[in-house]
Amino acid sequence: MSNLGQFDTDFYQSNYTIDNQEQSYNDSNAYGNLYGSREQQASKQPQPDPLVPPEMLMPSGYAGQFFQPGSNSDYYSQSPYIDKLGINFDHIWQKTLTVLNPMKPADGSIMNETDLTGPILFCIALGATLLLAGKVQFGYVYGMSAIGCLGIHALLNLMSSAGVSYGCVASVLGYCLLPMVILSSCAIFFSLQGTFGTLSALIVIGWCSLSASKIFISALDMEGQQLLIAYPCALLYGLFALLTVF
Repeated sequence: MSNLGQFDTDFYQSNYTIDNQEQSYNDSNAYGNLYGSREQQASKQPQPDPLVPPEMLMPSGYAGQFFQPGSNSDYYSQSPYIDKLGINFDHIWQKTLTVLNPMKPADGSIMNETDLTGPILFCIALGATLLLAGKVQFGYVYGMSAIGCLGIHALLNLMSSAGVSYGCVASVLGYCLLPMVILSSCAIFFSLQGTFGTLSALIVIGWCSLSASKIFISALDMEGQQLLIAYPCALLYGLFALLTVF
């Protein structure tokens, strides 16, 4: 018995009582009720579809108006993207006809535009026809075009009170390069180094310079000065004629 009493005294004495056990049981029940109420609230809320991004979810009380392209009257009446790039095929065709017919009066409102689509195409066409004729002259074509446009631009600004932009000068001189493209196309099939080729080159030079001067006096209101403008233009197109013939 003495050993049993000593064993009881040596055993670990704890302060845990039945009251503490009841209190922990009540705390666990309260936590379970709180967790259960949260699960019920979560189950009542609509769960989003995992395939739908959260930005597209919209509350049911949304009172705005949805965008409908079919109901927008300006949706299908917008200008084409090619017009936004500044490319107008109607104006290009009218300028081309004006160059091909030197006697046709030029429309100053159309000619006074910075349209480089046609000039770039004609410069490429001139270089391509020269290449087919066995002459690689792309560098000379672009170089003489740039320097010639600078000279004509400076001359027109001195002669005209209104002034003109470099882009407008480049556009007019580039469009008037079309007869020279026709001459270089003829050089593919036969040689121009003769009397016929020389006469053809002179005619084309006069054609180009007359068309360019006509457009310049129409766009800049320089009546009575066509010959003064045609002479430097003839010098510029004469350089292109030398590339074509020789």
